[in-house]
Amino acid sequence: MNPRLMAQRLGLLFELVPPTAKVGVFVNPNNLFVAAASIADAEAAASATGRPIEVLSASSGEGIDAAFASLAGRQIGALVVSPDVLFSGRREQLVTLAARHRLPTIYSVRELPEAGGLMSYGPSLSHQFRQAGIYTGRILNGEKPGDLPVIQSTEFEFVINLRTARALGIEVPPSLRALATEVMD
Repeated sequence: MNPRLMAQRLGLLFELVPPTAKVGVFVNPNNLFVAAASIADAEAAASATGRPIEVLSASSGEGIDAAFASLAGRQIGALVVSPDVLFSGRREQLVTLAARHRLPTIYSVRELPEAGGLMSYGPSLSHQFRQAGIYTGRILNGEKPGDLPVIQSTEFEFVINLRTARALGIEVPPSLRALATEVMD
């Protein structure tokens, strides 16, 4: 996991919420590596800015509901959803709950803003699929998988859904819009 990604997601979210807002970091505890890395990276990024964060966890649809139900008591004002297949597969549930709780949320993949989420920042999935195709071709042409270099993502997408921002009463500053790969309206 790239620690800069969590720091960048938090930074983008911090531009939209008041400095006193506590940010929740949503993780799936069953995905040990990603959860631990997301928490450590978020804590490091938050401590560098002096902003409070709190970890929320869920490993099922019912767990997601329970975590969102606990938000009011925790006074969480914004949310970063860590990358996880559970969360990608439950995107409608996450987007609906974030809207119901009027919670500015940033995700790791563009499919969530496309489904009505506020914004996402993460590696371009289409670029990653192209890289996988290149690797597959190299293996089919006789190269050994163990001899191939590990390639990290170099193309990232920042997507903002302005309709969702308006529904949440958030004014997206022009500086943030200028950074976006895509602004949906």
